[in-house]
Amino acid sequence: MLNEAIRTDIANSVLCWLATVDVDGTPNVSPKEIFAAHGEDRIVVADIASPQSVKNLRANPRACVSFVDVFRQRGFKIVGTASIIAPEEAAFAVVGADLLEMAGADYPIRHVISIKVERVSRIWAPSYRLFPDRTEEERMRAVYANYGVTPVER
Repeated sequence: MLNEAIRTDIANSVLCWLATVDVDGTPNVSPKEIFAAHGEDRIVVADIASPQSVKNLRANPRACVSFVDVFRQRGFKIVGTASIIAPEEAAFAVVGADLLEMAGADYPIRHVISIKVERVSRIWAPSYRLFPDRTEEERMRAVYANYGVTPVER
């Protein structure tokens, strides 16, 4: 279910947004910097400072994650069911391995939020519809100019 396009956009996205709801149905959306694809059907998100997200998911495991490669102006919305993995659980080190590497020692991970993917929707910026003949390079140049940034070679 997690194809190459999804994995590429995850790798190129700086943040994702995790949406949850509490027991009363009040929505909560929280930005997350440390997230990754895991296996064929899971998105994992680090709980570093997310007590409300974790509380909501324990009461209602339905979740939505969205991420956008801001320079290419595209991304995905993922809907699924979440589970919370605590550090004392054996799965924490395995399922959270990529997250632990990304976070390093400076950002302790309190839980791994593992979301089993059930639905995937593509996110496209309006420019894809308005200017369908633009190349990816043209789109990226326009975004760099709008944001006042210059790409750095890695």
